[in-house]
Amino acid sequence: MRDTVELLEAIGRDATLRRASPEVLVRALEATHASRGLLELVANGDNATLASELGLTDRYVEHQSQTGAHEDSLLN
Repeated sequence: MRDTVELLEAIGRDATLRRASPEVLVRALEATHASRGLLELVANGDNATLASELGLTDRYVEHQSQTGAHEDSLLN
């Protein structure tokens, strides 16, 4: 995982890598033996494997209003 994070940081620092086409970036990442997840993200836009490698999970929180139903009183 550390190598993946370091590669992402390198891409962020290097303007030529940030603006490279996916094909060019995939070749560069293959040369550095990037993780499968990072390669899949760049080549196909699929971040599922990379998210798994990094231990990321989707967290959905249901937001509820704590005040409730006061909107109608503003109209009267």
